[in-house]
Amino acid sequence: MRVVASEAASELIQAQGGRLYVWLKRAHCCGSVTTLATASEPPAQKTFRQVDSCETFALYLPLGLARLPDELHLDVSRRHRHVEAYWDGCAWVV
Repeated sequence: MRVVASEAASELIQAQGGRLYVWLKRAHCCGSVTTLATASEPPAQKTFRQVDSCETFALYLPLGLARLPDELHLDVSRRHRHVEAYWDGCAWVV
């Protein structure tokens, strides 16, 4: 898996402790839409493993994730100053 992080995302992750947790978030409305969620601390009730694909910060993905993307893109939301993750360039996971 290749991690493509913008400079702004890398700086924000470093400022928030140098760790990024990324997990799948399934919507309960609108059919079966799955997106990615991120945080600088692990959410409760989820188990993660560290991924060695990133050199500038510690990246954690769900332990039971069946398949890794070819690329994980990270950028900063313009409105909320929050790291957003895109799986193979998409806002949702197929």
